[in-house]
Amino acid sequence: MNPQAKLMFALSLLLGTTITITSNHWIMAWAGLEINTLSILPLIAKSHHPRAIEAATKYFMTQATASALVLFSSMTNAWHTGQWDITQMTHTTSCLILTSAIAMKLGMVPFHFWFPEVLQGSPIITGLILSTIMKLPPIALLYMTSHSLNPTLLTLMAIMSAALGGWMGLNQTQIRKILAFSSISHLGWMAIIIPFSPKLTMLNFYLYVLMTSAIFLTMNTVKVLKLSTLMTSWTKAPALNTMLLLTLLSLAGLPPLTGFLPKWLIIQELTKQNMAPTAIIISLLSLLGLFFYLRLAYCATITLPPHTTNHMKQWHTYKPTSTLIAISIVMSIMLLPISPMVPTIL
Repeated sequence: MNPQAKLMFALSLLLGTTITITSNHWIMAWAGLEINTLSILPLIAKSHHPRAIEAATKYFMTQATASALVLFSSMTNAWHTGQWDITQMTHTTSCLILTSAIAMKLGMVPFHFWFPEVLQGSPIITGLILSTIMKLPPIALLYMTSHSLNPTLLTLMAIMSAALGGWMGLNQTQIRKILAFSSISHLGWMAIIIPFSPKLTMLNFYLYVLMTSAIFLTMNTVKVLKLSTLMTSWTKAPALNTMLLLTLLSLAGLPPLTGFLPKWLIIQELTKQNMAPTAIIISLLSLLGLFFYLRLAYCATITLPPHTTNHMKQWHTYKPTSTLIAISIVMSIMLLPISPMVPTIL
């Protein structure tokens, strides 16, 4: 793709995201979401492979439907209350439609079917953008309307997301699909706490973005897309693969790594809200995800391939690891000691 075109699409992405997260009026938020959708489509379809074109088509159809629902819910609310302000979403039916629309934007259950397919058909850096930056505007809208959303609906969708994200990731061999189901599972943790502590949802989202970025950038560096090639990638960058093991365990939420921090705080908050059974259910469902993170970690570092492998050994690359990957990996592993500061921020 032409570098100037790529720069223009990247700037459009930033513009759309900024418009949505800084707007007070529903029409401006909707316009930002549309700019985002239109600027990511060429980045998904740039390889001209039939799978990439299919992914771009699926993404466009889903996001267009979700944007129409956002507009419809805001218009219904304005019709009944006379308010176009995002924080003044008080009409019950409008809130339910909005929750469905944002769930569709994010790829939460039961609107999750498009996300793994789109991620699988996209280049790995576009997959990173889809998993991180593209989720910020819908999460920001959830944050701004959190006081008027239905907690029962969100809890139900969150538990279903955690369950399906874990279950459907179990038999995957493509790394991008595994990361897609991991994203769906993490969205469950974010959605379950947003009616009670929206700032905790944002903290969870920021840490998820940090850990996912570290994994996507590592996969991009060693040029790995499936489990069978991940087994032979350790010869390419041994130190990076070793750090990938810790980052994957952090994304799984194991102490004493960064990923344990949001899960710990969310379980604590749910217990305070007299939702201990819910906290137990979502904690047990996260063990499903732990299985495929451990499988990724096992393939990446713990196992050596047999001598009869069909894959050629990769040459060791002496190209230095980028500073961005180094910083994101260190932060993905070592942020748990800041947990005493978090209650003062929240």
